Amino acid sequence: MADDQGFYAPLGYSPLWLWAGLLLAALAVGWIVAVLAATRQPRARTAPDSPAAVLPAAGLKAHYLARIHEVETAAGTGALPQRAAHQELSLLLRLFIRDATGQDMTRMTLADIREQPLPGVAEAIGRIYPGEFAAEPLPSVTASAAAAREAVRAWS
Repeated sequence: MADDQGFYAPLGYSPLWLWAGLLLAALAVGWIVAVLAATRQPRARTAPDSPAAVLPAAGLKAHYLARIHEVETAAGTGALPQRAAHQELSLLLRLFIRDATGQDMTRMTLADIREQPLPGVAEAIGRIYPGEFAAEPLPSVTASAAAAREAVRAWS
């Protein structure tokens, strides 16, 4: 076998190419991390573990008591339909709890609210519910406003 010259290994690459490839990969990963860090929304504050941990200011109570009174007055004069008044009272009570504790209750059902450790809120919203969802005749707006007022005043 005169023409058998043996095995010749392929030519090797320069180590410079390895380092250049690793540098490009590191730059790509760094760019992705920088873009994600720059465009990410800041984390929202978490709600406190207990509603007693955040005490609403007297001004917050006064604000919501005044708004409850406005809804009751508007319903009494006929400027606001009864069902809309009950819905507004429920929303005001839910917004009060959100402002007092940081816990958003605006989209919770009554069953969800009953699972929360919020004293008196579930009972008050439960007393307002028939005015929001029941068939005619609706309960009086005055009774629902009294339930909302009682829950706001009892909050500590």
